[in-house]
Amino acid sequence: MRARRREGGFTLIEILVAFMILGMTLTVLLRIFSGGLHNVAIAGDYAHAVLVAEAQLAAAGVDAPLQAGESGGEWDERFIWRQVVEEYSPPEGVAAVDNPPVAAYRVSVTVEWERNGRTRQLSLQSVRLKETAPAKGRG
Repeated sequence: MRARRREGGFTLIEILVAFMILGMTLTVLLRIFSGGLHNVAIAGDYAHAVLVAEAQLAAAGVDAPLQAGESGGEWDERFIWRQVVEEYSPPEGVAAVDNPPVAAYRVSVTVEWERNGRTRQLSLQSVRLKETAPAKGRG
């Protein structure tokens, strides 16, 4: 009797195991890529929110007189901003100046938006100066 020679190739079990490993690997890779895309979208939203907040801070005292109060609005139908202007008082221990030529105001801008059912928020603050009395000696 002649011995049967084993043919070269893969068995059905080996092929099924290889496909399972390939399937699991592809699933993990797709999750990693989709998570990365989600993070890119969120980072883009934060960058847009920073631009909105910086634009509102830059407009404080330029578009309208600088005075204490609140204002707000909508930007790009997604971003809602709120600006709060309040008088700035220096920290304790700092000597106050009598009749200063400028008044200081703290300007805070908060931007909110929603992505995937979750509300996100970003806040920026700055101190702006407003001339209180015309400076003497200008010509």
